Amino acid sequence: MIFELLQEQLFQLALIAALLVGLCAPAVGTFIVQRRLALLGDGIGHVALTGVALGFLTGTAPVLTAVIVSIAGAVAIELVRARGRTSGDVALALLFYGGIAGGVMLMGIAPGGSNAKLNSYLFGAIASVTPLDIWVIAALAVTVIAVVLIFGRELFVLCQDEEMARASGLPVRFLSLLIAVTAALTVVIAMRVVGLLLVSALMVIPVATSQQLTRGFRATMGLAMLFGVLASVGGLLASTYSAKVPPGAAIVLLALAGFVLALGVGRFVRRGRTQESTLSERPALRVEEVA
Repeated sequence: MIFELLQEQLFQLALIAALLVGLCAPAVGTFIVQRRLALLGDGIGHVALTGVALGFLTGTAPVLTAVIVSIAGAVAIELVRARGRTSGDVALALLFYGGIAGGVMLMGIAPGGSNAKLNSYLFGAIASVTPLDIWVIAALAVTVIAVVLIFGRELFVLCQDEEMARASGLPVRFLSLLIAVTAALTVVIAMRVVGLLLVSALMVIPVATSQQLTRGFRATMGLAMLFGVLASVGGLLASTYSAKVPPGAAIVLLALAGFVLALGVGRFVRRGRTQESTLSERPALRVEEVA
């Protein structure tokens, strides 16, 4: 059955998109989670909806306008957060409400706009991915992975301790904006696969799952990317075998199932390590104590 699916072009395109999203979303999500901005992807996703609707309104490519608007929104939220004029959660709330309202409004007045098209971007439509979409997703994915590889060490220091990064002479403002822009690109990459409302889950849940099993930053990112790929491909297969299963929801639910499983395994492993350390630290009995 799988070999037959691999021969179909639509499944091949969907599989490539799932693989790219499964790799990129957790890679960027590792930095976001480490910096305690887990809801940043949700905020950018809502703003991206305005960009998609703007594309339909102006007759341009929705992906292009989504990239522009998402980057602008991500930069705005980072500047507001950095200047301390309002707390980060309030700024994210502004993105949530303004982005979703603007997107619905513009989609309603756009020529050819419909609820079906709106839902395809809100909840994903991986089965309708075209070769042009794949080229765009691949280009954005290469950009995201390149940023992670080139600036990974500096971004790690920033996410661990911003004051330490500033004292070390790192360009904190630039790196903070780089994380925000990379997150915006990731949201646009994933919107055709899991949808704008669920993209944040794929950025956060695999990272949280990996944290239950690993300690080091690199190991956490690597395992999170593996979990992201497994969830994306698994959700795609589930939706392929059953037309009633939405791919975006299936991907997120599989990721959540992996987190629950890792949570139990992680607790078991940590309990075993604690018992071993306790036994190793217990002093040996003297001969007279045994007697």
